[in-house]
Amino acid sequence: MTNAPETSAEDSLIARYFKPLATDPGAFALVDDAAILSSSGEDIVVTTDAVVEGVHYLATDPPDTIARKALRVNLSDLAAKGAAPAGFVLTLALRAKEDAWLRPFADALGEDANSFGCPLLGGDTVSTPGPQMISITMFGRVPKGRMVGRTGARPGDRILVTGTIGDAALGLDVLTGGAAATVLASDPAARDALVSRYRIPQPRNVLAQAVREHATAAMDVSDGLAGDLTKLCAASGVSATVDVASVPRSAAAAGLIARSAIRIETLLAGGDDYEVLCTAPPAQSDALIAAGRAAGVAVTAIGTIVPGLERPRFLDGQGQELTLKRLSYSHF
Repeated sequence: MTNAPETSAEDSLIARYFKPLATDPGAFALVDDAAILSSSGEDIVVTTDAVVEGVHYLATDPPDTIARKALRVNLSDLAAKGAAPAGFVLTLALRAKEDAWLRPFADALGEDANSFGCPLLGGDTVSTPGPQMISITMFGRVPKGRMVGRTGARPGDRILVTGTIGDAALGLDVLTGGAAATVLASDPAARDALVSRYRIPQPRNVLAQAVREHATAAMDVSDGLAGDLTKLCAASGVSATVDVASVPRSAAAAGLIARSAIRIETLLAGGDDYEVLCTAPPAQSDALIAAGRAAGVAVTAIGTIVPGLERPRFLDGQGQELTLKRLSYSHF
């Protein structure tokens, strides 16, 4: 009589929660320790981001929103590169194996993976005594030589950004009892909208093809518009001027500015927007704006690329330069 092979706790966890997500044949139903990602002449774009408890999400955040954020911050990177999602691998560091947390996490991850056409290919699960951490490495496909990098911005290009800027930072402020929470105490709809922007990014993958066809340089806004534009300009060897009044903001953010509850710097330097920041010549920028309109995503021109190597200048409504105490969120 032979004994059945012993199944480890890790194997059981993977089989129960994540095997159903591994729909791509190259994932081998997660029974192997490697996967195959097929390519038909395209370039494979690789990106990775981790979200850490207490840094990128709060311990009290619902597990389904944590799963969506972990996946979507990587999808946002692909959107800015003009790439279509192909699949991802997941590393999950957990303090405990709890169904009450893992079930909604896995269900939401599977829903998003299906919605964005990005199946799970494999990964690893480990235990940790410290903060939980979810790390995703994502793969995308672009036609050969067509990935949009950060180095192509040229003087005369317009600077474009999708969506609205600063809402996620305000959502975190609401959750942690900051000024936004106080001012919006009687406006639950505005509070909920801002919190949702913090917890569940809206990656602009629907515009990936338009970015690829029209943008000269692009990246996603993860650490703050001001700092990320500075990075893009440095990579391209150019500078920029930004009309701060043109930076798109939600009604909630505009109301907080109007009531002097926050400064414009909060929006410009706040992290977690996960919008696309890109540059394009005027005619191509018009085409990108039109593509966004057709897809239901606002694309707004906020400034111009100019010659030089100095930091971008942020100008107020009177053309005076704003002095920003900080440009972005920094991990260190």
